[in-house]
Amino acid sequence: MDASYAHQRAQALLKQRNIFVISFVASVVLNLFQMGINLTKDREVVLVPLMSDRMSITSGTVSNDYLESTTRDAALLALNRAPSALDYWKSNILRITHPSAHGEVNRELVKIVDELRHSDVTQSFAITGMRVDPRRLISEVDGVVTSYVGSKVISSQARTFRFRWRYEGVSLSLLGFEMLVEEKPTPKSRIRP
Repeated sequence: MDASYAHQRAQALLKQRNIFVISFVASVVLNLFQMGINLTKDREVVLVPLMSDRMSITSGTVSNDYLESTTRDAALLALNRAPSALDYWKSNILRITHPSAHGEVNRELVKIVDELRHSDVTQSFAITGMRVDPRRLISEVDGVVTSYVGSKVISSQARTFRFRWRYEGVSLSLLGFEMLVEEKPTPKSRIRP
């Protein structure tokens, strides 16, 4: 009687093992299928901006509106600075910078921080226009840069800045920014050949 009971028990355990193996293989196949679907499908993230329009980005491209709003925020962050907030200013620019450009941007920011740390020069930037190119991931911002010592305005000039971006997955990161210098036409020679 013990042999038949042991045989029945072994058969029950074998049946449970077979059901477990079949369930495991089915689960692996379904997970691989789901992973394949997720990898080939464009991801979309709905953003909750502080703007009047709804925006979203996909893993395929950056929309014009998203690049424009990101450029606006980055320009206001990068071009408005005061000696009392230089550490905050620098760390937040580095937070939006792509890791591949982190070292270069950090070096430039350290130069500015060292120059302004013990001064009373404050800079403000008022945007007057913007152009964005989502295909090339470049944006240009026009505006007026005003410098102050204390409360006295020491300069106010119209300037254009170019921001370069990198888009990976659904993340837009800063590669760098620079002031564009307007090329002055070379004076024509008054001597005639």
